[in-house]
Amino acid sequence: MGTECLVVPPLLSSFVDAFVDFSVGGIFFPLRRSSDRSPILKVERLRAGDAAKQAFSLAGLVDSQEGRWKGGSSVAVQVGDVLDRGGEEIRLMYLLHRLKIEASRAGGALHIINGNHEVMNVALDFRFATPAGIAEFERWGVWYRVGMAMKRLCDGVESPKDPFEGIPSVFPDVKEEFLEGIRARIAALRPDGPISRRFLAGNQTVVVVGDSVFVHGGLLRDHVEYGLERLNDEVRDWIEGSTSSMPRHLKGRDSLVWLRRFSDGPDCDCTHLEEVLSTIPGAKRMNRAIRVDVGLSKGCTNGLPEVLEIVEGKQLRVLTSNEVFRHKNTYESSVRLKKESVKFPESMIKDVEVKA
Repeated sequence: MGTECLVVPPLLSSFVDAFVDFSVGGIFFPLRRSSDRSPILKVERLRAGDAAKQAFSLAGLVDSQEGRWKGGSSVAVQVGDVLDRGGEEIRLMYLLHRLKIEASRAGGALHIINGNHEVMNVALDFRFATPAGIAEFERWGVWYRVGMAMKRLCDGVESPKDPFEGIPSVFPDVKEEFLEGIRARIAALRPDGPISRRFLAGNQTVVVVGDSVFVHGGLLRDHVEYGLERLNDEVRDWIEGSTSSMPRHLKGRDSLVWLRRFSDGPDCDCTHLEEVLSTIPGAKRMNRAIRVDVGLSKGCTNGLPEVLEIVEGKQLRVLTSNEVFRHKNTYESSVRLKKESVKFPESMIKDVEVKA
């Protein structure tokens, strides 16, 4: 086979991937450019929030019409919980992934943090998934299988791994209209699933940007002493399927993604907070925890877009689409697959007939 022919299978495989991407997410991804520049060594303009397209537009980071990055060297942090927020979960992950690439090429950066709902879904806890979200994953499953079938028709193209392998065809507790969507959600989001590996494994769970530390829930001394990079590595390995069990620092009320100890102002353990922050190298934002989860999505509380802006590590302001700040309610808080390991939304569970 000539040199020209050797490049045909990879090109064909890339074409199929792009075809499936556009069919599912309506997006073509730009090619990445290699760069040895760290985007967080010097941060002049940092924006963080509960991100959607409106929030990025409000922050002046994307074009409001096409949703393209226009933030230049700005750094943005999205604080998690993209999942369980309605019927455009996959499309939002595609958008964030494209913006991450575009930001890097423009000299900026977009950091996406894993929240508790990302962790829940990788662990197959779908209790907060919406019917629209299940339907979106069902559509993804159809297109992903089309892509697999196209690749199998081509000699020289590596046969893709079937992410549906090992998933039961029937879950007795699930209503029939949601069954294929649940199976697709499992296939996509379980450890080493196509969506989790592609869009979640590369996310950080704790990130230090300039003088500020970002995490979805909170940090305790135990987390810092364990090592932030070590925590990020262990979460990544679990999502990629390299390890079989969820890292212990993702479990329980004092975990990175569930901690609410610093969320209630009057009851905040500020002394502990200061001690934790003082042990993080490079962190100078002392004596203060800033909450940026505004319940933005329709799948949550349908809150108005708001963004926290930090300029040169000193000047802080809230960018909001509403001039009046409203008080928000606090948040309450393997090949073969075992059926009992999956948790379903109550709305999708069949009624049980009781015979007297």
